Amino acid sequence: MLTYYRKPVCLSLISTDQPLWSVVETAVTVYQKDHNRFHLLLSAPSFKEPEVANSFNPESTSRQEQDHADLPTSPPQWWLEIAPERVIMTHQGHAQVNYRHLWQQGAYGRTRYWLANESSQHNEPIRLHNFTRSLVLKGDPMPEQLRVEYELLAGDVQLGSYILNIEIKH
Repeated sequence: MLTYYRKPVCLSLISTDQPLWSVVETAVTVYQKDHNRFHLLLSAPSFKEPEVANSFNPESTSRQEQDHADLPTSPPQWWLEIAPERVIMTHQGHAQVNYRHLWQQGAYGRTRYWLANESSQHNEPIRLHNFTRSLVLKGDPMPEQLRVEYELLAGDVQLGSYILNIEIKH
C-alpha cells in the first residue's frame, strides 16, 4: 500500500441554491488501497474561540473556562474512502456534530448526523438521504480532484443541492 504524507489539500462545500460556501485548506494523508481506491485522512484546522470576559460577573468567565476544558483536544478529522463509483465521508472528533455520508453515482445514499448531548453521549442519529447526480475522480496514479454533486433530502423534502470539491496539490 502506497502512502503519500502531508499533501496540501483544499476542500470546498458549495450550495447551488442557498447562500452557503465554505472552504478549508489543510493537509491530507493519502493511502492507496488498490489501483483506483484510496483512503484520505484530513485534519480540520483548529479554531480557537475568542475569550470574552464578563466584567459584571467574574463567575461566568471561570464557568466558560471549565466548559472549554471539557472539550476534546484532538482536532476534528475527515476520513474519506474514495473510488471512481463511490465515496464515503466520515467526520468525527468535533464536540457538537459528527456525520457520515455515502455517495454513489446516480443512486440514493445515506447521510447520518449525530449530535452530542450535554453528558457527552451521542443521541440517535438523524437519518437523511442524498441523491448523487455526479461523482468525478480525476488523477492517476494518485487522486488530484474529487467532485461530488448531490441533493440532500429529508423524506420527500429537498434540503438543498450541494457540490463537494476536493483538490489535492502535488
